[in-house]
Amino acid sequence: MSAQRSGCEGSAGRARLAVLALLGSILVPLVAAGLRSVLWALAGIAGLALAAVGAWWTLAHTGALRVLGAALSVTAPIAVLTLYATFGMLGPALLSLGLWLLAVTAARTALSPGHTASEQSGQAAGEVPRTPWVLMNPRSGGGKVDRFELVEKARAAGCRVALLDAGRHQDVTELARQAVAEGADLLAVAGGDGTQALVAEVAARHDVPFVVIPAGTRNHFALDLGLDRDDPAAALEALTHGVELRIDLGYAADRVFVNNASFGTYASVVTDPAYRDTEARTTLRVLPGLLTGENAPRLRARADGADVDGLQALLVSNNPYGRAVDAVRPGRRQRLDSGLLGVVCVRVGNTAQAARLARGPRSGGLIRLSAGQVVVEADTHTLPVAIDGEHVVLPSPVVCRSAPGALRVRVPRRRPGTPRAGGATADWPRVARLALGRPSVTARPV
Repeated sequence: MSAQRSGCEGSAGRARLAVLALLGSILVPLVAAGLRSVLWALAGIAGLALAAVGAWWTLAHTGALRVLGAALSVTAPIAVLTLYATFGMLGPALLSLGLWLLAVTAARTALSPGHTASEQSGQAAGEVPRTPWVLMNPRSGGGKVDRFELVEKARAAGCRVALLDAGRHQDVTELARQAVAEGADLLAVAGGDGTQALVAEVAARHDVPFVVIPAGTRNHFALDLGLDRDDPAAALEALTHGVELRIDLGYAADRVFVNNASFGTYASVVTDPAYRDTEARTTLRVLPGLLTGENAPRLRARADGADVDGLQALLVSNNPYGRAVDAVRPGRRQRLDSGLLGVVCVRVGNTAQAARLARGPRSGGLIRLSAGQVVVEADTHTLPVAIDGEHVVLPSPVVCRSAPGALRVRVPRRRPGTPRAGGATADWPRVARLALGRPSVTARPV
């Protein structure tokens, strides 16, 4: 009871901080410039719109228009900042922006129940496996398997280790099925997210625990489980001192994904043979045709009753990504057990739509949804799809669905990177009620 009361008091304090910071972000420009602050705000929005137009020209065109777009995307924000500095508004503008960011962050955390994603899904101490099996890809992550001596450490922990051979094709799914048939009571993977997904499907189908060893390049799945990607060997602690979680899996047709399935522009880019070696150069080369050419994809999606069309790109994720995204940790899922798919739609077909992106969520260029099932289709018989970074071609339409609680995941008891809840959009009426000490209909009991 005292812990709950303390948590509620902390939430109220964060709510009051959010309200004060929000008011400060409004008052600072008013004090500095009076009603002229509206004009300064419009100038900032115009700069963002011009930068968005420049970025669109850079990505969607070639030649002189691409050069002009690159210059515009850089010079527009610099011009606005220079204008602010010349008239003494740079300091107030930066202070107002900082207060607004503080307000949004405090509001989100105030409405958070204060649990980590794993705590929301419930933890249970799992039995120590008798015959664990681990698949390792020595090529993943630039050789993390060898660099962290994962083979030796896994065998010391009692695992039977299977190594992928770079010299020949091996069916990862069949290797995992064979391991279960031979008595494996736990499956683990040291490799990238694509390999993780293939073995996770086998683990879910046979209801055996699954362990993630982050030995790939990005390891977004491990990141959202809170695992230490800089120390892959620490994940082996899940075998002897672990807890078990029930999390969801996503399906695109019959293909499982632990992170996301991408349709449209990105999925088409990764089909290019040169993409793996020169990602940036290949992307810039093929994007104009994909965004404005005759073969530009135009996707349609149905998500639990919501119809969206005219899309260039569509991302369907296994649980929604939080809205707060930074360059260090690009996209975090606050939980993996909501039973919902996250849907991010991109609809930017021309210069005017690119300019409207400065309006933010109201622009219509970026649409976020959550749904239990998503149907993706186009005017073609097949659709290229990037499933956890791996390219496949699926018959259109593609039905994506969530399989709630399908996977038993064992993780170490102590994980340094478990995300905190509260990544949703700030609900300001609820924040205001909480700041004033009034009960909310969704507040936790004290």
